[in-house]
Amino acid sequence: MVGYLVLENGEIFEGDRIGSIKDVYCEVVFNTSTTGYTEIFTDPSYYGQGIVMTYPIIGSFGVINEDFESNKIYASAIIVHDLSEFESNHRSTYSVEKWLRTNNVPGLSNVDTRRLTKVLKENGTMNGYITSNISNLSQLKKNISDYKIINPIEKVSSQKVSVYGRGKPKRVVVIDYGFKHGIVNNLLKCNVEVVIFPARARNSDILQVNPNAIVLSNGPGNPENCKDEIKTLKDLCEEDIPIFGIGLGHNLMALASGFKSAKLKYGHRGQNFPVKDLNTGKIYMTSQNQGYHILESSIDTKIAKISYVDLNEGIVEGLDYINKRIKTVGFNPEACPGPEDMIYLFRDFINKI
Repeated sequence: MVGYLVLENGEIFEGDRIGSIKDVYCEVVFNTSTTGYTEIFTDPSYYGQGIVMTYPIIGSFGVINEDFESNKIYASAIIVHDLSEFESNHRSTYSVEKWLRTNNVPGLSNVDTRRLTKVLKENGTMNGYITSNISNLSQLKKNISDYKIINPIEKVSSQKVSVYGRGKPKRVVVIDYGFKHGIVNNLLKCNVEVVIFPARARNSDILQVNPNAIVLSNGPGNPENCKDEIKTLKDLCEEDIPIFGIGLGHNLMALASGFKSAKLKYGHRGQNFPVKDLNTGKIYMTSQNQGYHILESSIDTKIAKISYVDLNEGIVEGLDYINKRIKTVGFNPEACPGPEDMIYLFRDFINKI
């Protein structure tokens, strides 16, 4: 069945419908990764977004359940150039086509993803609509422009407290704004008990379990809309507890400290982003999935110092907070998928407890 992606600027991309045959609005973003589509599709940070995969062939190794970063596909839609008809991997359980249908996620294949990516780079991230009916374009364009991702953290965060590695000598709380399993897996390798708290948890709830450290997870949406979460972090900053923020957690801690964020033109989503450690001068390759960044001009140098910068655009990728045991990074140190250059940050963080 023929399908279309209609962008809010009026451009239309034609393709073939894959997955669920339903119409959907989404924020259209692109990911430059060459591997790891299983982890990417299950990353809760993509809630409300349609992912354009720039790598031309997707689905060749099928779907491997052990590689999931959450329990389902959180992206609203998947847009690819070539969806492999057959999978070839001894760990695969089923095809991407079946996976999309099972998760009720629509998508398009046989799309000119190179041209689509160029449009997004030139114009910036845009809303879009996947449909088979483009008869009323003027109304469609208005509806697409009006689309907003509402309260995404509420849709992806845990609803109750859960514990992994019970009984280990140290306890680390992860505040779940849409955490990836890779974060928990790397913490468990450090021989700690991990307690997952919903994003709506308050300061008193978290302190009640006597954590030795706190991790602020990745997650979707505009950090400036997370008023309650920011208030909780302001309270936690008053406690002498080591805190490690990742992705959205990095942004929320900065906002809780009085800094400001801004939306990136087309975001950083992929596995090949070079980042420089300003403390050592070393350069690392990082996996990233971020649509917002912290404005360097808003950072009070009496409160925090910049620890990492992105070498492509020069934006802030990490902050060390002065006279506090708080460190945050905008990239994904757990990779999953991507280079493992920064996994050592988990070990260093636990060693400081």
